[in-house]
Amino acid sequence: MMSEHGLTALVTILAMLVFFWMSLQVARARSKSGIKAPAMTGDPQLERAVRVHYNTLEWLPIFLTGLWLFAIYWNERVAAGLGIVWIIGRIVYSTGYMADPKKRSTGFMIQFLASVVLLLGALGKIVYGLVAGGV
Repeated sequence: MMSEHGLTALVTILAMLVFFWMSLQVARARSKSGIKAPAMTGDPQLERAVRVHYNTLEWLPIFLTGLWLFAIYWNERVAAGLGIVWIIGRIVYSTGYMADPKKRSTGFMIQFLASVVLLLGALGKIVYGLVAGGV
């Protein structure tokens, strides 16, 4: 049983709900624009919504790998806290990008830094454990 990782599991579900919300934004933009699948271009709002959704998909493997390995090898609460920061960063990225693509940088940097800390923190702890003989 993985009850010791309940916070990480909760953050994982929250991240997936944010991703699902982004997919609904694509559907909403598609409906408003009248552009039917499989077309992806022709309306700036649809193109932005698709890009936000795809960019989040591109980052999810990096984030989730770092989140879980950091929680397992370092600290559950810190991992969950950084996971919440990542989620906030993705929401800031999404709202900024949808308003004006030039406003995506703040959200991107928030989630980028959270991802880097999670991933490199986990890597560092794993390597240290292997070198020290404790993993």
